[in-house]
Amino acid sequence: MRTASDYSLRFLVEKWLAPSPAVAVHVTEFSRMRLGGCRYVRVETADDAGSRSLFFFRHDDGCWCVFPPTSDRPHLNAHPRAA
Repeated sequence: MRTASDYSLRFLVEKWLAPSPAVAVHVTEFSRMRLGGCRYVRVETADDAGSRSLFFFRHDDGCWCVFPPTSDRPHLNAHPRAA
């Protein structure tokens, strides 16, 4: 069973970008999405192999994920026609 700390920003940065103690990690952008106001951060790291960056999104339960909350994702609604 996962705990809230499994979805902390620090945990996810270490999981996805796997920085070593010698590699610096920088928050290069943070803001809110226009649709829904979801908070996000862009984290970047660089080493000899090159640079990598990822966006992380804060969900309503306080957890961070690499995907936005479902309510903030663009979607297409189909409305049935009235008879």
